[in-house]
Amino acid sequence: QVQLVESGGGSVQPGGSLRLSCTASISDSSIRSMGWYRRTPWNQRELVALLTIGGDTDYAESVKDRFVISGDSAKGTVHLQMDNLKPEDTAVYYCNLNRRILTHNYDYWGQGTQVTVSS
Repeated sequence: QVQLVESGGGSVQPGGSLRLSCTASISDSSIRSMGWYRRTPWNQRELVALLTIGGDTDYAESVKDRFVISGDSAKGTVHLQMDNLKPEDTAVYYCNLNRRILTHNYDYWGQGTQVTVSS
């Protein structure tokens, strides 16, 4: 069973910064990507940022130019630097790991870390 351990959430004022980190219990060639998702107030899970094993990144439009994802997916580590945080960034953030074994894709999730942006 793959485990993901997240850290770095908390409370900040608008304009502040936080850095999230996630470490997986595996680090092998089955990993395809790691990333961060968040659950919106209307209870939908949306992609925040993604880092593929090839080093490609993808961001939600709302966080481009404010958030940066980094790490080494193949080694099972990913970070999310969040700058210029806004109240609408408030959410529970979840680390995700996607791996492929033979012809099947598997997704694993961390327990989530709360990010609160408020004055």
